[in-house]
Amino acid sequence: MQNETISVFNTESGQTMNVLVFDKRANEITVVIGEGIHSMKCLLIPTKNKQAYVGSILGREIIYHCSREQVQDELDSVNPDLKKSRKFK
Repeated sequence: MQNETISVFNTESGQTMNVLVFDKRANEITVVIGEGIHSMKCLLIPTKNKQAYVGSILGREIIYHCSREQVQDELDSVNPDLKKSRKFK
């Protein structure tokens, strides 16, 4: 199994950083920031307009610029059998 990383934007510093994806679902993404004993988990949830994911770690906001539909399409391409078992709205 290969570890997936995504690029998130730190609003305070204005920089992007690569973080490790711990769990990825269309309604939430859990990422790990840091390495070793200094790592921390952060939950990213979709914004109201569902065009990005946002979360907060140690009072700093991070944003993943990817829509909920893009994440769902990516998950469906990885495992197409899940798409068949899910009912769409």
